[in-house]
Amino acid sequence: MLAVVIPYYKISFFEDTLKSLKEQTNKRFKVYVGNDASSENPEALLTKYASELDIVYQKFENNLGGVHLVKQWERCIEMVKDEKWIMLLGDDDFIENNLVESFYNKYSFFSNKSNLIRFASSVFNETEEDSNQQIVKHPEWETAQNSLCRKITGQTRSSLSEYIFLKDIFLKKRFTNYPLAFYSDDKAWLDFSDSKPIYTINETTVNIRISNISISGRTDNLDLKIEAEQNFYSDLYCKQLDEFGKTCRLHIMRKFEIAILKKKKLNTQQWCKLYVNYIKNYDKKQFYKFNKRLVKSIVYRKRVMH
Repeated sequence: MLAVVIPYYKISFFEDTLKSLKEQTNKRFKVYVGNDASSENPEALLTKYASELDIVYQKFENNLGGVHLVKQWERCIEMVKDEKWIMLLGDDDFIENNLVESFYNKYSFFSNKSNLIRFASSVFNETEEDSNQQIVKHPEWETAQNSLCRKITGQTRSSLSEYIFLKDIFLKKRFTNYPLAFYSDDKAWLDFSDSKPIYTINETTVNIRISNISISGRTDNLDLKIEAEQNFYSDLYCKQLDEFGKTCRLHIMRKFEIAILKKKKLNTQQWCKLYVNYIKNYDKKQFYKFNKRLVKSIVYRKRVMH
């Protein structure tokens, strides 16, 4: 019923991932490992755990993660056979030993009511000496829109590994291919929810590892991160704004504006559309701040033209 899919590339922490699966108190899951043409061969480790885990392994001939990470995720998911639910687990992340058991124990609570199951999470930051390992929990039931709003306003965090989703809804919606897959998971939870709430299991934890070898921990890909940010907020603002409440719409509008300004100036059409949306979602304080920014932009353009 449950497939744990691991898009593999780095071996540094991979044994921690496998060990956390081996130690599960409930073994009703199959592990699918898709090797993204890595130079770091994981087969010895997979052999070590083969007697205790049901593992399907495939090495792909071409590397996708370096250019289109989402496509690597998707071809790994295509390995899944009959399992109904999918967990896409990072090759450096690890889970508490009661996670699978908790999933099945709670199954009757969320079956047919949710497409997305979420777990509490903790971040292990290998780049910091004093890594904050605070466990982040969530409301038991929450709309994907409210969850995203909490994240973009800094009230919570989210990552790919801490979700389990229905295979059927994945086949229907797929991932959005942003550069380096930044924000692709956030967009997926909006799409995969498909008007159903997210169900959270807070009694167990997914541990997210950040290191210098992980994409999220690297600092040499800033341009691609900015491009992904622009694409993500453009999609929210231009295509999905009406799905959110007024307060969150205002946050998305501001995030869109900030993202665009990281690389270029907003054009006249973008300013005009923002003006209309600020009127539609009128808030005295936010409308005043927006008008100050708009006036500054107009003054700047006049100076440049002269």
